[in-house]
Amino acid sequence: MKAVRFHQHGGPDVLTYEDAPDPEPRAGHAVVRVRACALNHLDLWQRRGLDRVTIPFPHISGADVAGEIADVDADAAARESLPVGLRVMLQPGLSCGRCAECLAGRDNRCARYDVLGYQSDGGYAEYVRVPLVNLIPIPDLVTFIDAAAFPLTFLTAWHMLFNRAGLREGDTVVVLAGGSGVGQAAVQLARHAGAFVIATAGSAEKLAQVTELGAHAAINHTTGDIAAEVRRLTDGRGADIVIEHVGQATWRASVRCLARGGRVVTCGATTGHQTDLDLRHLFGRQLSLVGSYMGEKAELLRAARLFFTGTITPVVDRVFPLADAAAAQQYLEARRQFGKVVLEV
Repeated sequence: MKAVRFHQHGGPDVLTYEDAPDPEPRAGHAVVRVRACALNHLDLWQRRGLDRVTIPFPHISGADVAGEIADVDADAAARESLPVGLRVMLQPGLSCGRCAECLAGRDNRCARYDVLGYQSDGGYAEYVRVPLVNLIPIPDLVTFIDAAAFPLTFLTAWHMLFNRAGLREGDTVVVLAGGSGVGQAAVQLARHAGAFVIATAGSAEKLAQVTELGAHAAINHTTGDIAAEVRRLTDGRGADIVIEHVGQATWRASVRCLARGGRVVTCGATTGHQTDLDLRHLFGRQLSLVGSYMGEKAELLRAARLFFTGTITPVVDRVFPLADAAAAQQYLEARRQFGKVVLEV
């Protein structure tokens, strides 16, 4: 098969479009013919190299995949329910399925939890092998491009908003970088849940786009004072929830704009991971700082129901052919996109 692999860490130039071995069938798994694979910042970090993390070489990235079942190694009942040719998107989280956390439905807390394309080969290829439990059938009206753009960011945003932040109708939610993958998902989900949504973006064009997507108000995080604007928009009260994944550049503003009892939920640190915190502000205002990582498969299935009925939909900024994966990653690195960048295979 053709795949985009890297044999060492470095810049986008280490990505090579080349022949790679086809994934071999394995019991309890399916081989999926990849039709589309969306990019995530995880792809950039693993290509550059991560502290204390060993990436297997040569490596195929890609967590967000949609395609068709090409082969199933399972019993007759599984083959009947998951026939060859079935259109699917993939749950990007991989877990053991046997530990106490997995059996309790908290698969993203599994000690062996992985993300497709992180320690395993992912979707920057013509074929990928995944466990049968990671297959999610998609309706005929849903395109492969949209299906690939959906799972990771909407799963992450759902888990942050409803599981970790405890979003309630009427809450004020600030979404940092509303034009990012997680940002556009969080704006849509929070608006659907009845929140008052304030999103930030870095240009006039993106500010207009987040408003069109459902934000009630938008703040330029490049030129504006986020905390001051949030307080102005809320008559001095502040926000109940801040969806934070930018990190160092916005952390202080994220904490400052909270109302009493507010909570910052963070799932990433794209601008750096070192922050400072005045503990007096934390306990005096009874704030919560909450970490969040991916989400539970059941949450993805709940979000998918809204997706399949057209209530929410991923925003796709640009589509590149698989062979141009290096250019696609450069585009993502430049932060020029609004929504998701997708490879078409």
